[in-house]
Amino acid sequence: MPFHLSILDIIDIALVAVILFQLYRIIRGTAAFSIFLGIFFIYIIWLIVKALNMELMSGLLGQVIGVGVIALIIVFQQEVRMFLLVLGNRYINSSRFSLDRLFSSVRNKQKNTDKPDAIVRACETMSLSKTGALIVIGRKSKLDLFSEGGEILKAKISSGLLETIFFTNSPLHDGAVLIEDGLILAARCTLPITEQVSLPGRYGMRHKAAIGMSEHSDALIILVSEETGFITVVETGEIVENITPDELRNFLMADIVW
Repeated sequence: MPFHLSILDIIDIALVAVILFQLYRIIRGTAAFSIFLGIFFIYIIWLIVKALNMELMSGLLGQVIGVGVIALIIVFQQEVRMFLLVLGNRYINSSRFSLDRLFSSVRNKQKNTDKPDAIVRACETMSLSKTGALIVIGRKSKLDLFSEGGEILKAKISSGLLETIFFTNSPLHDGAVLIEDGLILAARCTLPITEQVSLPGRYGMRHKAAIGMSEHSDALIILVSEETGFITVVETGEIVENITPDELRNFLMADIVW
């Protein structure tokens, strides 16, 4: 029987490959990766026994796989959320395909640079003095839930205020600062810790909290290491370490509404 490969088949294979690759990037280094491999192995066995017409085994595994769809949603709840965040934040809201760009006026495209510049100046100063900092900047996802237990400020963004908050002897320095709608929403906030188990040993609690926050929201997270003074940016689970103030400014001006 001749083998025919149409353009639709190629597109189908490419789409499946993209989805699997994105899933791998999200769940690698987590316990979910081992679960995914186990489920994939069961699926391969099911295909083999089905091709060999082993009706009893095929029916048994078919029932397991059929019920397993609901179980997958429960087990991979966090990973599904991350996948949708990656899809929405990286592709739908990208600079080229952003819906905001399509429906915004020319006047609205002129961004206010005062607030990003204030954040950059504060991070640069704290980097030089090796003052630890953790700043969360909201995009589409609301940050109200993560402000519970912190100190609500709703203050104007300024480099001096950010530096004061993270000053070592300040009562607000322990925790994260949340920035939303162009204001400092809250300080001393507790962030969710990532469940990834394969992170480098040099990553402290700030790094784990930043990654965890990026797994629960589409926020841009900035952290300053008190050991090295390096400025790091985290979004959708990806880490960009030791960036310059100019690179940080580019992140802040990319797709955040100020």
